[in-house]
Amino acid sequence: MAQQSEMAQPSKVQFGYRRHADQARAEGDAAWHAVAVVGAGPVGLSLAIDLAQRGQSVVLLDDADRIGEGSRAICFSKRSLEYWDRLGAGQRMVDKGVVWSVGKIFHGASLLYQFNLLPEDGHKRPAFINLQQFYAEAYLVERVQEFSEIDLRWRNKVTGLEQRNDHVVLTIETPDGPYLLRATYVIACDGARSSLRQMVGAEFSGKVFEDQFLIADVRMSAEFPTERWFWFDPPFHTGRSALLHRQPDDIWRIDLQLNRDADPVVEKRPENVRPRIARMLGHEKFEFEWISLYKFQCRRMDKFIHGRVIFAGDAAHQVSPFGARGANSGLEDAENLVWKLDRVLRKTSPEALLESYHVERSAAADENIRESTRSTDFMAPSSRQEARLRKAVLSLAKETEFGKRMINGGRLSVPSVYDSPLSTDDCDAWRGGPRPGASMLDAPIAGRTGDTTYLTDAFVKAGTRFTLVEFCNGVAVDVPDDVGVIRIGGNDGFVDSAGLAGTRYDAEPGTAYLLRPDGYVAARFRQPTRAALDAALARAAGIN
Repeated sequence: MAQQSEMAQPSKVQFGYRRHADQARAEGDAAWHAVAVVGAGPVGLSLAIDLAQRGQSVVLLDDADRIGEGSRAICFSKRSLEYWDRLGAGQRMVDKGVVWSVGKIFHGASLLYQFNLLPEDGHKRPAFINLQQFYAEAYLVERVQEFSEIDLRWRNKVTGLEQRNDHVVLTIETPDGPYLLRATYVIACDGARSSLRQMVGAEFSGKVFEDQFLIADVRMSAEFPTERWFWFDPPFHTGRSALLHRQPDDIWRIDLQLNRDADPVVEKRPENVRPRIARMLGHEKFEFEWISLYKFQCRRMDKFIHGRVIFAGDAAHQVSPFGARGANSGLEDAENLVWKLDRVLRKTSPEALLESYHVERSAAADENIRESTRSTDFMAPSSRQEARLRKAVLSLAKETEFGKRMINGGRLSVPSVYDSPLSTDDCDAWRGGPRPGASMLDAPIAGRTGDTTYLTDAFVKAGTRFTLVEFCNGVAVDVPDDVGVIRIGGNDGFVDSAGLAGTRYDAEPGTAYLLRPDGYVAARFRQPTRAALDAALARAAGIN
């Protein structure tokens, strides 16, 4: 994680502390809440909104009274945007963000190759947007304020944690002194330096890389295209790597690799950063918005669940910033956890369902750490052998396609695919389509009146619950009352006017996909029966 910048963030938003009635209770009469979320960053805020939309009451605690400094995370993926659509915040993110899908890799001054992360049409959301984290947090805070189910308490710092048989007791420090709060479950979203992780006696395991990287967010007018540019050994930063990204408001993110023994205090001084940026840009017509330094860290907790305390986001795992896997994987934690916790609180699933959160998301963290480690090893070789390999690959990439595929300048975040105990697959052959454990694919569809929408929108309207996507063959599937239905074809279904839904789901007449409440495929069928559907639902809900 980046060290906190020494420069003020002019766009930060501050909030006032307020005293709560819980603080007036006697120690033996501490208020009891269903869920306490600790940390009002993108993950904690999204978790709280998702829970509230499902009718759960949430206390959201944060030890600060403002949106965090600096742009920090800036790349938010298509999957994250689809999740925020379900939370009612996606469109605002896209409207403010910078949309992009093309990346370019340079060696020296020469272009090695370029890629397009979403070359096909027919998706509601782009591959990525660039948006400063403080904007994302501010929009989510405003969305939180629309829910009476969410009690957001600023300057409430958790300083103690005691686990009981059926709840957790938190000690919370405020400007008015400490108070106690009881919660059936506590979700720790308090970042890489998580105090709750220390309170449960857990540690990170993994690797901290010695190479250091400088972040500079600069304000300038530039005619560069809206693309991700990454350099190996650029002429303006010989022997190292560099990255350039556009953000809203004429802000540009620049990452520069530094020597391992570089002094962080010295390197962050604006008078030392300015010449580096000027060499890159060829001019000094820019202003600094934020400067920071970081080291790559690829680490995670051994267990994401400790009794009734559940960890998510950076509190549970860390990866290097290259590849946009940090915030996006944290948001995937949130969407994976919330529907399971909601069912457990409603007693429609056993507590054992929560264990699948650890199984699925720890596997996803391992995948992200592997990719992040490979990126780091390629960008910052730690041995002569790794350096020789990189040199050979960069040379091959100038002339061969397989050499281009071997270059790793930070593989971009993609949705996780779970080998999950909750998934069911029939035995029929599938030529394509998302398999059980994969996230749903988007596609344009049309209503009977001709209005165009998307499968992801239809999923939201179905209630983001267990939902059957049915490609009609004239025989209606018998669906339980609590399962949503998205019907494509037939007399009353959506029209696959572009043919993309059928193609992306390898659909034949009668094909059906059962989606989990987080939009992941729980099961797929060529000819579903009620018995097969009931069995898949029971397995996905952790009932058997």
